[in-house]
Amino acid sequence: MSVRVLPEIRTLPPLVVNQIAAGEVVERPASVVKELVDNAIDSGATQIGVELEQGGIELVRVTDNGCGIPAEQLPLAVAPHATSKIRDTADLDRIATMGFRGEALASIASVSRMSIRSRTAADAGAMRLDIEGATSGSPRPDAGPVGTSVSVRNLFFNTPARRKFLRTAQTEQGHASEIVRELALAHPAIGFTVKCDGRITLDLPPNQSPRERALAVIGGEMESQYLEVNADQFDDARGLVLWGLAGLPVLARPTPKWQHLFLNGRPVRDRTIQHALKEAYRGLVEPGRHPAALIMIEMDPGAVDVNVHPAKSEVRFRDSGVVHKTVYLSVREALRRADLTPATAPEASSPGVQGWRFEPTVAIQSSAPPVPSRFADAFQQMPPVTRKFEFLAPAPSVRAPIEPAPAVSPDGPLPQPVDAAIPAPAPSQRVLQVHNSFLVTQDEHGVVIIDQHALHERVMFEKLKVRLDEARAGGGGLESQSLLVPAVVPTTPQRIELVQSLASMFKRLGITLEPLGASALGVQAFPTFLFERGVDPAEFIGELLDRAEAEPETFSQSSVSTAEEAALHEVLDMMACKAAVKAGDQMSQQELAELLALREEIERSSNCPHGRPTALRLTIKELERQFGRS
Repeated sequence: MSVRVLPEIRTLPPLVVNQIAAGEVVERPASVVKELVDNAIDSGATQIGVELEQGGIELVRVTDNGCGIPAEQLPLAVAPHATSKIRDTADLDRIATMGFRGEALASIASVSRMSIRSRTAADAGAMRLDIEGATSGSPRPDAGPVGTSVSVRNLFFNTPARRKFLRTAQTEQGHASEIVRELALAHPAIGFTVKCDGRITLDLPPNQSPRERALAVIGGEMESQYLEVNADQFDDARGLVLWGLAGLPVLARPTPKWQHLFLNGRPVRDRTIQHALKEAYRGLVEPGRHPAALIMIEMDPGAVDVNVHPAKSEVRFRDSGVVHKTVYLSVREALRRADLTPATAPEASSPGVQGWRFEPTVAIQSSAPPVPSRFADAFQQMPPVTRKFEFLAPAPSVRAPIEPAPAVSPDGPLPQPVDAAIPAPAPSQRVLQVHNSFLVTQDEHGVVIIDQHALHERVMFEKLKVRLDEARAGGGGLESQSLLVPAVVPTTPQRIELVQSLASMFKRLGITLEPLGASALGVQAFPTFLFERGVDPAEFIGELLDRAEAEPETFSQSSVSTAEEAALHEVLDMMACKAAVKAGDQMSQQELAELLALREEIERSSNCPHGRPTALRLTIKELERQFGRS
């Protein structure tokens, strides 16, 4: 039997060490661009130029007018883990610079042919240092202005296995240009130019405001597609200041590519911020789509850890709850103030969105005063008969409103219904029901076409949320009705376990489920208003459990506060959809008037809970154009 001999432990050569580090830092030419531009920003530059040849595969050159590197420190600049940005471990807790690790230049030099030309204001001339792999020369005089120019040629020339994994020059150029645009968004005071194969593809002047820079990068024609977001929650080391642009729901995309997130001038990818955006747009965009947004956050460097990823693209907040709450509330408020009703038009004003144009009534301006929310007490302000629309009788012909089940109130006796008549719609609120599915009315902007089911679904959803909050404040759930004979739902042992895990959610909804053996569930109690709308308990519970099994992440209770709210949203959405007026239901003028009145009172009436629009607007301008009057 042979005895295995362990290989000798030895120290790796410096070149191999640097190339291993390069594997973490340098993935493609765009990685080189990012590291070099980060250094240029840290140097105090006000103008940064980026040159690319063959997408950066043959040449990446970054030139700045920053402070420069003293001649005697040029060799140290390319030494591993040498940096001017931190001194000891305490500095790692308050990193305020773009770069700090000290391995970027050494790693890049190990897989390329690099030259650095730099000059400080105190020097009479520039000095140049050439490095090729592990070979470094001595600094020598050169001509050049104050600042630094780093040229990286023949990337991965000595690691052909990595070079062959690079994409086409056009693809690599796109990635590198995107990096510069991201950094330019985060630093509007700095001018940026990008030259690709001798052609200028980006030219941004210095000293722009964040809004000017954002519009210069994303396109001035997109100005009406974004709402300005502001928040100042600065509170010692826990607070933050936020500015940004929130895209209208029509800009939502299948991926979060259109989400630009910045922290202290650093482009980042962060799940906390992305989740806050998703929640702020919940019910305004369809599931599976991601809203477009640009969010810039400034906070104390000690409140965030940026040293968690080699490429410095991920961060960890000391108090992620403050960040999540600020992003969520500020974006939600900006959306709440805007008129999100889409306007139909033959020409598209945003790329990839044919036939739609959104015209928010709130322009991108930080001076717009916040509009006080009426949603919290909307139902107390509405005439009692208006509140009856929620529970229209399910009769197929003339549908007279009936009294709703009283809401649970923790502060006093249950309100008694008051019979009163709602005034007829004003001339500007005249409404026509078309094909028993769509309502046609007008507003100050033009003709509005409303999907009656989608709008009523939103009304039901918002009222259910209010009733659920009131019930929770009173320590209970939605009002429910006990069944004399339980409705039977076929089930499996796995579904019984699922029902048990969701017991607290069912209690809040006024639903009581009990196992009837190993293959059936009995619905013992069911929400009163669903009964009044003719919803079948067994069918509803079966569909709910189908959805819970299909979306385990949403209905998981591993994080009770977050997951339960997301699951509740899904179930309330189902309830609202089941109970809402359907396409094909004829409505009386009284009911039409009530629905239009509710549209003005509820929040987010522009979209149903699924994110689809409840109304479209045909503007006066478009009507005039269609009739040849413009």
